[in-house]
Amino acid sequence: VQLQASGGGLVQAGGSLRLSCAASGRTFSTYAMGWFRQAPGKEREFVAAISWSGGRTHYADSLKGRFTISRDNAKNTVYLQMNSLKPEDTAVYYCAADLGYKPPSGYASEYDYWGQGTQVTVSS
Repeated sequence: VQLQASGGGLVQAGGSLRLSCAASGRTFSTYAMGWFRQAPGKEREFVAAISWSGGRTHYADSLKGRFTISRDNAKNTVYLQMNSLKPEDTAVYYCAADLGYKPPSGYASEYDYWGQGTQVTVSS
């Protein structure tokens, strides 16, 4: 499984970005998918996750209401819509795949494959 994250960039505080993560393989619809982020000098932290069907989602408590995860299984792609961005959202954002019809998880150890990350920078 190969994951390619894109959509990062520089945005002003209060702005929006939509990240995409395209996955290879014909069994994308069986993967739970997650987004994590890592800011400089900090540990990787959970952002959001979505079940294999898209029917269940899970968010970091601090991000509920601003970030929305979704997926399009026909396009083998998962998205992260980020609104009302803050400077503290600045980080490298990673997508990850959890194989095998799993529920959405906030634990990085549950994920089997990781993308390369996309940089998000929010200026004040």
